[in-house]
Amino acid sequence: MSDRALPTSSFGPSALLTPANGVTVGRVLLTPLLLALIVGAGDSWPAFVLWVGLSVTDGLDGYLARRHGTTRSGAFLDPLADKFLVLGAMIALVAKALFWWVPVTIIAAREVSMSLYRALMGRRGISIPARNWAKVKTVTQDVAVGWALLPLTAEKQRWLANGFLWFAVVLTVVTGLQYLLDGRKAAASAL
Repeated sequence: MSDRALPTSSFGPSALLTPANGVTVGRVLLTPLLLALIVGAGDSWPAFVLWVGLSVTDGLDGYLARRHGTTRSGAFLDPLADKFLVLGAMIALVAKALFWWVPVTIIAAREVSMSLYRALMGRRGISIPARNWAKVKTVTQDVAVGWALLPLTAEKQRWLANGFLWFAVVLTVVTGLQYLLDGRKAAASAL
């Protein structure tokens, strides 16, 4: 049966109670459990399995939003949940000395500053959509955390997690610059 044959409900842009938002809120509510597992044990199977589950649900809420209708609340909540999850996990990994604080600080500074920038531009009526490289950046950050949590690679193959982390730093900086340029172009064309 194709996706077109399945019955779907459609939500307007102002809807709050949507399947996608439900998945997003679930991710936010499970993030403290993940952080407790990381701080308590560092790399462990329960932390790794929960991390993979929470990372995969990021794609699930996007799929549900496209299928049932995107909403303003979802456009706000989903990136916030992503940042809460990823930055929380990275900071917990720094606390366990599994990640170095410098790349995590660079990533955190970019994520916070771009969230503020996009919010400011949004108030001016300017939308800055995510580019594909921003999605690659998110996946790379997820993979870096996953490698750091996987007991099979955490100690013996730490270079793997740190390599992905530094690659994520590069993508984080590049995509941050892309957002600034895209915002500048959108603002200029809005005048």
